[in-house]
Parts: sequence; structure tokens; C-alpha cells
Amino acid sequence: MFGNFQQIQLRIEVEASETVIRDSLLRPVQLQQWLWPQRLAAGMPEQLHQGLTFTSWTGPVAIQHQVQVATPICLRLLLSQGIDGFHEWYWGEGWVQSRLEGISLLPLNLGQTLSLLRLRQFLQSQKVRG
Repeated sequence: MFGNFQQIQLRIEVEASETVIRDSLLRPVQLQQWLWPQRLAAGMPEQLHQGLTFTSWTGPVAIQHQVQVATPICLRLLLSQGIDGFHEWYWGEGWVQSRLEGISLLPLNLGQTLSLLRLRQFLQSQKVRG
């Protein structure tokens, strides 16, 4: 794999319950709403589960994801193709933490920061709707 080794660990506070955060990360229908511009493959299950493999795209770059862990408070994905590494998510009442490590030509730090800001905005919109 060509690229640079990059590692990012970010934690943000959000005004959302643990359940709302979990659904936003483990349910592909909700995940796709805030993950833009990344696109998920068609035919995703209702919820991510251990052993699931799927592809997403950031522009023309495909990223293969293998769900290694999916629990009520943690999601760990092994990544290949556009990013060789892993992505971990942890969450609880009012907070989300993301850790991404991998080799890629993509600017992972910028992408991860924007993703967390979009997640925060999405969770805020869920609160307004709820």
C-alpha cells in the first residue's frame, strides 16, 4: 500500500443519548445520512454486526470494511484497499470517540474531523426531531 502512516484519535461531546449515538453508528440507514461524501454499498443489513464485510467509496476510492467488533458501546472496523488499517468507535452518554490508524494517500485527519462534525450535527438534528 502506498501512502503515509496516519493516526487520529478524537473525542467530542454531543447532546445525545448512548442509544441515539449507537443507532447512528451501527445502523447503515442512519450512518449514510451523516457520513457524506462517503457512500456505502447497496444492500446493507439493518445493523452492522461482527463478521460483516462491506465497501464504501470516497469519490472514486473504494475502502473495504470488515466489522471485527460491534457491541452496544464499540465498533471496530478493519480497513483495506483505500486505507490499510483500522477504525474504532467508542461512545457513551453524551460523548463519541474515534480512533483511526492506517496507511493511505487520503488525508485521514481532515476526513475524520469533518466526519465527527457531521455526526455531531446529525445527532443534534435527531434531538430536534425527537
